[in-house]
Amino acid sequence: MDLSVLEFAGLIAFGFATGMLSGLLGVGGGIFMVPFLVLAFGMVQQDAQATSLLVVLPTALVATRRLSKQGVGDVKAGLTIGLYGVVGSIASTLLALQLSGATLRALFAVLLVVVGAKLLRDAARRPAAPPAPAAPAAPAAPR
Repeated sequence: MDLSVLEFAGLIAFGFATGMLSGLLGVGGGIFMVPFLVLAFGMVQQDAQATSLLVVLPTALVATRRLSKQGVGDVKAGLTIGLYGVVGSIASTLLALQLSGATLRALFAVLLVVVGAKLLRDAARRPAAPPAPAAPAAPAAPR
């Protein structure tokens, strides 16, 4: 892909924004990146998905490292799920190469709609978490 300076700057800005949103929301960048690459850069669906997968690895590693330093997350569970994810990805990439770009776009759109609807429904059902207790006031200084 030959890019102008402006397009390259746009990709850098988008990469930064995707990293920020991925770290903030705990999602793979593909949720943002695949539609962006297809709609803004005219990539075919398979190319956009493959590009997105290449980006996810470094961003996920950095975010996971930062979160685990704070004691957040379950590394063992993540590695276990990831191992089986590798096995699943072998079959799914072979299937993705057999499907048309239009079919993949439709499947991706359905995924986004279903997940988005579930998140909205769950957010509406659950009461907001109570605010954290305020820190105790410092004792008054003697007079």
